Amino acid sequence: MSFFDLHGYGWLLLQGAKLTLYVGICSMVLAMGLGLLGVLCKFSRSSLVRFAADTYTTVIRGIPELILILLVYYGVPTLIQDVTAKLGQPVYVSFDPFVAGVATIGFIYGAFSTEVFRGAYLAVPRGQVEAARACGMSRSLTFRRVVLPQMMRFALPGLGNVWMVLIKATALISVIQLPELMRNADIAARATREPFTFFFAASLIYLFITIGSNLVQQWAEKRASRGIITD
Repeated sequence: MSFFDLHGYGWLLLQGAKLTLYVGICSMVLAMGLGLLGVLCKFSRSSLVRFAADTYTTVIRGIPELILILLVYYGVPTLIQDVTAKLGQPVYVSFDPFVAGVATIGFIYGAFSTEVFRGAYLAVPRGQVEAARACGMSRSLTFRRVVLPQMMRFALPGLGNVWMVLIKATALISVIQLPELMRNADIAARATREPFTFFFAASLIYLFITIGSNLVQQWAEKRASRGIITD
């Protein structure tokens, strides 16, 4: 039995894997954007902004991903409908599974990315920042030209770990009926009554994705470290 056949469901798994990668990439982009915003807030001069950033990372990292996915996809629309009904202007709200999945996963791992960027920010030598300020650079220019390039190099290993966990966490959005890899594997397993075959095949695809991601991460880290002299 060919892997690409699997009783005619092999291509269904590959289509699910393609959507899984798409969800993962979109979520990672969102997570990195939120992470950069979060680290700026954590080092803000405003105590209120710092408190908000600390609350975000503490709360989101403390709640299971599955609960947040269910809250966003099922809970929020129901809450909006109940509130509007009590106000006498009922509305029907329904979220697209892809948008809800990407937004939730990205929001969750934005908290983890914030902490990764925070550690990377602290790893940048303070003397370089002081030198840039002494040359007349503004805080924003210093961050963009001096801090950010070095911060990204320090953050690469941590971001790679975030990606590894994130891409596996996409399996959780199968509960909101998005036809990603896990959802399609479940459909095929139920149709053929061969759960071991299809879930094992899905696990191999996830393993292939993570191995490929690890190779890309190693290449990126080596490229980012070119010209850097280490002891």
